[in-house]
Amino acid sequence: MTLAPGSRPLTDSPIALVAGLLGLIACFPASAAVPCESLTALAIAETTVTSAMLVPAGAPLAGVGRGRGGAMKLPAFCRVAAVSKPANDSEIHFEVWLPAAESWNGKFEGTGNGGYSGALDYAAMQKALSEGFATAGSDTGHSGDDLKFAVGHPGKIDDWGWRAVHTMTEAAKLVVRANYGRFAEHSYFAGCSTGGHQALMEAQRFPADYDGIAAGDPGNNRVRLNVGFLWSWLALYKEQGSTMPASKLPMINRAAIEACDEMDGVKDGLISEPLHCKFDPATLLCKGADSDACLTAPQVTAVQKIYDGAKNSRTGEQLFSGWVRGSELGWAGYFVGHAEPARIDFWRYWVFGDLAWDPRGFDFDKDVAWADTAMAAINSNNPDLKAFRAQGGKLLLYSGWADPVVPPGDVVRYYEAVRKFTQTTDDFFRLFMVPGMGHCNGGPGPSTFDALGALDAWATKRVAPEKIVASHSTNGAVDRTRPLCPYPQVARWKGTGSSDEASQFVCTGEAKPAAPAAKKSK
Repeated sequence: MTLAPGSRPLTDSPIALVAGLLGLIACFPASAAVPCESLTALAIAETTVTSAMLVPAGAPLAGVGRGRGGAMKLPAFCRVAAVSKPANDSEIHFEVWLPAAESWNGKFEGTGNGGYSGALDYAAMQKALSEGFATAGSDTGHSGDDLKFAVGHPGKIDDWGWRAVHTMTEAAKLVVRANYGRFAEHSYFAGCSTGGHQALMEAQRFPADYDGIAAGDPGNNRVRLNVGFLWSWLALYKEQGSTMPASKLPMINRAAIEACDEMDGVKDGLISEPLHCKFDPATLLCKGADSDACLTAPQVTAVQKIYDGAKNSRTGEQLFSGWVRGSELGWAGYFVGHAEPARIDFWRYWVFGDLAWDPRGFDFDKDVAWADTAMAAINSNNPDLKAFRAQGGKLLLYSGWADPVVPPGDVVRYYEAVRKFTQTTDDFFRLFMVPGMGHCNGGPGPSTFDALGALDAWATKRVAPEKIVASHSTNGAVDRTRPLCPYPQVARWKGTGSSDEASQFVCTGEAKPAAPAAKKSK
């Protein structure tokens, strides 16, 4: 089912949400805890539990069923596999992992997915299980990592876009209740990239599913994200001479960092406020022969277009955020050095239904409007989070400032849209931007932090996160820490002590660099 822009499935209504959950609960009565192996007898509407088995502590779990994660050793748990068919042509596989009763922390964590993949994120589920959570993950209604699954099966786009996680969540909660004899005290969802997209979809469409949500680097503006990939690829490949080898990216990245590193008052190899960075790629124009140390005039134009972001070809309206200064090292993953745009199958299989479709003919006016309408159901852009807020939900959003996949400017755009809609967000929704972090992790900046821990404290103790400490490690040893501040606050060095220690920074609303700029201290 493809919905018109702004419309929602019937399950979005509070009445439908309550009725659906009560219908599922009615399938089996409240009772004492059920032994693991007996969970196959559960009668859950539209769902079949296909297996339930005890996994001994330390037993390897390698390449079993649908999923990824490789060999891993886990604490003792009950592994439940199930399949739901909530709509015509739906077949959503999911697993629920239940720690031993004495190890359960009384909470449930739903996990997300990556890209368009149907793989369960076993690594995320392992982490949740090891921390005492009952946890679940789904295949979003298909297997594989391409978009062919929806050819001839348009309903599976809805499964991937919004239905699978909700279906998994409702059923998993009932499995948890049956196994332990009670529902989880708190339910959280944590995901990054497509997982972040799913996280925001849950908050917007199904506000009663989770009382705490951590959404990282979300691809929630999905149609326009693909417009952005296409725009950036065309900037490099549509005009003769614009093509640029990936070998030039480190040079561009170094120049951008050199130009904007000290905007925050600390010379540390990071661009902390890239939306204010005005680095001009024209400063790299070749003065002689072309080489990896400079850019040709067409390449300068192409790089500037990537920074500027997609624009409507008729009105000049901004269609999507550009990729920020400092993200250049990751461009090779999506549009530099590729014979075709990233995710061209989105356009060929889902939007136009034409396997011979040529991206060079894309109309950044009419074709964008068509895609916005045809694929409206897969976006999770709605700034109306009133229902989620009203039921006490807490939403922690984060993004890497050097993300080369989902431009951080678009994450800020969504946050600002929610702030504008609700007037104030501090009581239930906070955004944390991570300087130097790439897509979900990695990069030169401190990018290891406990978003779920901060979310748990917010949901259970009503302690809103005023900062989250992030760390960076080299060869397993922590060599830099930095506070992450609730946007629009930024971390400012106090002017004394090591700029590699979080304790020497304060979160402030100042939008100008400290003076004088400090050299990176040890």
